[in-house]
Amino acid sequence: MGRKDKLIKRLITIPKDFTFEEMQTLLELLGFKLNNKGKTSGSRVKFSKGRTIIILHKPHPRKELLEYQIKQIIELLTEEGMI
Repeated sequence: MGRKDKLIKRLITIPKDFTFEEMQTLLELLGFKLNNKGKTSGSRVKFSKGRTIIILHKPHPRKELLEYQIKQIIELLTEEGMI
């Protein structure tokens, strides 16, 4: 089982400790490109792949994503047939 498969398996369990860095790695392995609009974007980042766009806020001071964020991303990736 590769890194991408392990991250997908972990994601769909909706863990409380899924970090932004893990999500970034997974999205990049799925072919998404990170666009944070330069130094003035603050904590908001955009991942895009074709017409599919995911906008996330980098969590701070914590590193873990919130449950609703994980659920929304699972729903979107499922609809797009990526997981």
